[in-house]
Amino acid sequence: MNDTQNIPDPKLLFASDNEKTFSSDESLPSLPVPDLQHTLQRYLDSVKPHVTDEEYRQTEFIVQQFASGIGKELHKKLVEKASKERNWLEKWWEEKGYLELGIPMVPYMNLIGPGPYVNHFWTPQRGTQLERAGFVLHYVTQFWKLIRSEKLKVEVDNKGRKMCMNQMRRAFSTCRVPGVFRDQLLSHFKTESEGQTPVHAVVLYKGRMFSVDMVDDQEEPLRPPEIQHQLTQIKEQCDREPPGIGLGALTGETRKKWAEMRSRLSALHPENFHNLKKIETSLFTVSLDETEPQNNSETFFYTGAGINAKDRWFDKSVNHIFYRNGICGCNCDHAPYDGMVMISSTFYIDLNVQRSKGKWQGSMEIRNLPKPTELKFHVDSVILEAIVAAEKFFLSNASLLSCNTFKYTKYGKKALRKHKLHPDTHIQLVLQYAYYKTHGKPAPVYETATTRKFYHGRTETLRSCTVEAVKFCKAMCDPKTSVQERKMTYLKAANRHNKLMEEAKELQGCDRHLLGLATIAEELGLPKPLLYQDKSFTKSGGGGNFDLSTSFVGYTPVFGGVAAMTNDGYGSFYHMEDKYIEVVVTTWKSSKKASSDKFAEEIQTCFDQVGSVVLSDSNLTAKL
Repeated sequence: MNDTQNIPDPKLLFASDNEKTFSSDESLPSLPVPDLQHTLQRYLDSVKPHVTDEEYRQTEFIVQQFASGIGKELHKKLVEKASKERNWLEKWWEEKGYLELGIPMVPYMNLIGPGPYVNHFWTPQRGTQLERAGFVLHYVTQFWKLIRSEKLKVEVDNKGRKMCMNQMRRAFSTCRVPGVFRDQLLSHFKTESEGQTPVHAVVLYKGRMFSVDMVDDQEEPLRPPEIQHQLTQIKEQCDREPPGIGLGALTGETRKKWAEMRSRLSALHPENFHNLKKIETSLFTVSLDETEPQNNSETFFYTGAGINAKDRWFDKSVNHIFYRNGICGCNCDHAPYDGMVMISSTFYIDLNVQRSKGKWQGSMEIRNLPKPTELKFHVDSVILEAIVAAEKFFLSNASLLSCNTFKYTKYGKKALRKHKLHPDTHIQLVLQYAYYKTHGKPAPVYETATTRKFYHGRTETLRSCTVEAVKFCKAMCDPKTSVQERKMTYLKAANRHNKLMEEAKELQGCDRHLLGLATIAEELGLPKPLLYQDKSFTKSGGGGNFDLSTSFVGYTPVFGGVAAMTNDGYGSFYHMEDKYIEVVVTTWKSSKKASSDKFAEEIQTCFDQVGSVVLSDSNLTAKL
């Protein structure tokens, strides 16, 4: 891509002088409590594709008992709680969905993704790491400045409704502090009207850590050549001196183990406590990594799991990773915010890369800047042994992750829209068809639906495997079914999916409501209700057992993904533009049933087959 005339101006897309970023949040409606009967009906609907008739009747009976008994009482208490809080779910979702899980954040929980710049002006090239890092970090800091000055535009949904911007407060200077039983989310960010805020980043290289200010005395972002100069100083110092101890490897451990080592570290010496605070409050962390992925799939793997374990500090909400050959990726914690934060900031950077043709067009002057400060820790033999053990533990986990990403170019958003088909719905049905062909049964499917129209809203689960979707999959697999019949089942399944998506955006799925009811029972010390112990709950995806974990990343070049939820499942995130669809597939190598390579290949075949059914003027030649 060499024509920059049609590249939108990121300032026009992202900045506003008319309305402050967070000014609309307080006026948004409070998060509602769904109707109990509606929630239970949606739950039963989601169970049906995955159980026998006898199992369904048993589950139906359990649900009826729940509705008239303990569920009814729990719902009353939830309504009472919601009457006193703007968002009854917010704290519970963070704790139950993320902070209490105890598993390593990487590779199990983090959002991952390479920068889209690799597809145009920044193809992989050795010797470009520091220059490109300086460029990216300049615009990352510029994005921070938009939020700090509250000039980042308020986002709206497809109906023009304002969406909650609260998650942007955690895009920078946010840290997840490990706990033995539950982690803590700490945010140190403040807007200009709220007071002083941290302005430094932490850079990791060869097992050592450095603090670097990202703005000048006027709080303006340092220019790319200046950031490159600071990074060069760090790299040159580390290259001529012995490597560091790689303290960051400890964050690859279980949360309990890392919490124990962190407490020991703080107690060993006052300087350790000060350095930990320096890391926790930093805008973001940067890893100058030396690995060299050879393709997009490897880039996803290295971004998500395979970088040097010694140069990790993934408790930060944003972690930018730069490779020696110039590929830049992002790895961030999912707890403080959803993928839209990473997507927005990365898209902002990408537009600036494109408009500048990948080269800094401004002043090359390097002012007299404070030198980077190394964060030196005092450790004992226990810490050193824990670092070695953590590195081995992390690498053993990371080696289990398998990634495959592909770009499907036979059609995209434009063709689907032309035929009045919703692009996201189309991909969902293709993914389910691919799973059905591969495994001979439907998968419980998790798709993300945003609830940001509400105060501090985040997400609801759309359980997109419906009875209608299964009928479509069966029709596609039956050689006796005509093209017209297949198209009819597709449209019925698509209409059902669209309806459920609109409901989920109103928090009218079933998962968040059921989570709230279960949490109230737990807090009251009550036994777990039978509904949650029923096999149908697990078979339909409950308790994090969705075999297809999916999310639509959007209509920009920005791409990302997560690990599969289950050992035999798939993570399948996707995005698209007018003429292509790009999908990342993740699996676990420990599975004997799931293969990222085979599933990625099957998805592409299914794109062909379904496309030839629903795109009547398509040039596809796939035989059904």
